[in-house]
Amino acid sequence: MPKIYFIDCTNRDVVQASRMRLAKLQKTMVNIYLGQLGVHQSEFAFPYAKHEQNYVRANLELKELGAMGELVLEGWCRAVIPDVDKSLPTGVKDLNLSISTSDQMITHKFGGKLNREGVIKEMTQAVAFAKKAGVRTVGVNAEDASRTDMGYLIEFGQAAKEAGADRLRYCDTLGYDSPLSIYERMRTLAERVGLPLEQHCHNDLGMAVANSVAGAKGAVDGGVDAYINTSVNGLGERAGQADLLSCILAIRFSRDMESYEIGDNLNLKVATKLARYVAYAFHLPIPINQPGVGANVFAHESGIHADGMLKDRRNYELYDYELLGLDEGPAMGVPWWAEPPRPGRTITTGEYGGLAGFKHVYDRLGVAFPDDEIAEQILELVRYASGHTKLPLTDDELRFIATYPEQVRKILTLTP
Repeated sequence: MPKIYFIDCTNRDVVQASRMRLAKLQKTMVNIYLGQLGVHQSEFAFPYAKHEQNYVRANLELKELGAMGELVLEGWCRAVIPDVDKSLPTGVKDLNLSISTSDQMITHKFGGKLNREGVIKEMTQAVAFAKKAGVRTVGVNAEDASRTDMGYLIEFGQAAKEAGADRLRYCDTLGYDSPLSIYERMRTLAERVGLPLEQHCHNDLGMAVANSVAGAKGAVDGGVDAYINTSVNGLGERAGQADLLSCILAIRFSRDMESYEIGDNLNLKVATKLARYVAYAFHLPIPINQPGVGANVFAHESGIHADGMLKDRRNYELYDYELLGLDEGPAMGVPWWAEPPRPGRTITTGEYGGLAGFKHVYDRLGVAFPDDEIAEQILELVRYASGHTKLPLTDDELRFIATYPEQVRKILTLTP
């Protein structure tokens, strides 16, 4: 039976949203955590953009060094040959190529430069160019697919398949679909096109998670693998997109999903660390009611609820907090503000730190340096990294800098 996989778009969709920014070091840490979580793929960059290219190369090196497990690092481009051509020198081997397909956007976004036939031609030329150049996997994104005529969407998908595409991404760009409509459309596409299908659902009407799960179900029922696009904590453009952990929990624990299998080898104990880190990096606290990791998800006060939970947690909890790493606290390397306060004095290191404080912090992390010369080199990187993120560095960031100094230096260098 086909399976369901996850492609997280935090490092692409979220960072292009208004008021949302991550430093390159922080994007790298998100990739590392996604690898630890066991997610199939990270849409990690715009590899054709000059300011992303050192970050892209460094992350691909880190992947080869084993820092990201089995995580696939996939870049995003417009479905045009120049974008693909500019991306190739970075060494990226997996790409998603995007173009609008709805009449609304063909008419009012392209402004007469492309018609339906022109959209397909542009897309197929870009796909063929990428495959000929040695790109390993090519996904084709139908932007605004949920408002695209179904007959044309099938034609678009079939053309993508014939050109060599490996997946078709169905973008519910404005959150227009409902669970019932996306199920039927995904099942039809699966049966008529025969490509693995991605669901990229936005949350404008509050249904991104429900639509993603229903769409994945439709794809699997239609006979193809499903790839749910997500973001950490549901962040993203406008009202956000499907929350990664919510989708995982829905497939694991909701009614009638028992026969649908997640293909990713997930370690959900990393989920809390990832959610907290992303909240910290974006300066956006986790909502108190956030599924899985919100402060109130495992909190009980009502007499009836507290009594029932103490008798048997299943009375009021569908899944266990231990599953998500909520019992492991600072041992998971969560940001400093999420840890219990340490007793006595606290010494930190950062943009203006000196060698003595730096060595004290690393001693606490169990990291020793062979001599002061090497320690000074790492301290220099720590100073730049702190200035780069404009935040105190987390324990995991400090460990990462000491472990992979060459790649960190590349990540912190934005000039091409």
